[in-house]
Amino acid sequence: MTKRVLILGSTGSIGTQALDVVDAAPEGTFEIVGLAAGRNWSPLVAQAERYGVDRIVLGDADAASRAAEAWTGGEVLHGPEGLVRLVLESDADLVLNALVGAAGLGPTVAALGEGIDLALANKESLVVGGELVMQLAEATGARILPVDSEHSALWQLIHAEGQTRAGTGHGSIERLVLTASGGPFRGRTAADLADVGVEQALDHPTWAMGGKITIDSATLMNKGLEVIEAHHLFGTPYERIDVVVHPQSIIHSYVTLNDGAALAHLGHPDMRAPISYALHHPDRAPLKMRPLDLAEVGALTFERADEQTFRCLHLAREAGRAGGTAPCVLNAANEIAVHAFLAGRIGFLEIAAVVESTLDTVDVGAVHAFETLYAADRVARETAAALVDQRA
Repeated sequence: MTKRVLILGSTGSIGTQALDVVDAAPEGTFEIVGLAAGRNWSPLVAQAERYGVDRIVLGDADAASRAAEAWTGGEVLHGPEGLVRLVLESDADLVLNALVGAAGLGPTVAALGEGIDLALANKESLVVGGELVMQLAEATGARILPVDSEHSALWQLIHAEGQTRAGTGHGSIERLVLTASGGPFRGRTAADLADVGVEQALDHPTWAMGGKITIDSATLMNKGLEVIEAHHLFGTPYERIDVVVHPQSIIHSYVTLNDGAALAHLGHPDMRAPISYALHHPDRAPLKMRPLDLAEVGALTFERADEQTFRCLHLAREAGRAGGTAPCVLNAANEIAVHAFLAGRIGFLEIAAVVESTLDTVDVGAVHAFETLYAADRVARETAAALVDQRA
């Protein structure tokens, strides 16, 4: 039976690799029923023509207007409302959400609210609205299929133990361990990082990713967001989620068991593997990938994460433990600070400083509804932007 797939963020790194996975599958395995991107309208139109979709969405209104002028093969929608409409009206069996940032929350809520399975690469959906998002999935019966390599690894390991959750009182798994490459500045001190530039921060040693997530990797905020995501996905207390720096990125994550053993998920750092697992689930499909040869790899090394130098990981942990709107504030402030750094307005170390000051300034409260999160997001962005202006 053909699986109808909607891809949000189709022109980005995850989206284009997802289309590679679709192309590699036997004919009739998948049908692409809709595509969406932020501003990258020309590649999106090319994708629409190639896959025969009749509706696309662009987050940017000007980009949507240009796409509508260039493409007469279907309808062009734009903005958050367009994304939600695409989800609700596409009749998809699976939505792959590979959007960047908090913009992914609305489509996540729309998909799960309709009972549509969600392949989730937009970690911010769970960072910002984790409790409500998980409750919604449970209420409708929709499945959340992790696409991040670390969470896909944990998902497979947890299921291999016959569990769906992990931590105290949930079977044999004692701890979840997320691995981190350490980014381009692994081993540096704060003094070393005082004058690093955008080009250096974007030079990731292992993964080829978009700009925002690459900077998050350099600050270790990405790993902090993943800790929060793992907490919600697997129902695991924060004190049972660890981070270990593993520069080779061969072990994607591992779990420790109650008998002292550990189970690890290994593979070359290639996002097509977790994407394929999510798209084909519950099946595992063959991919034309080089098999892992540990003798060829030679050595795997590990070290503790330096949360004093890379403050973003510490701030994410603290926000996760605080709960309520704190993770939402953290994420919003980080998005503002990262974009300011990419624009050359603040320095690398000021990303963490802006996030910390925003958390100290914005009141944190309980989350009663998604509207609470949208309000907290707005206030946090305004506060972080003002802090950036003071530093610029």
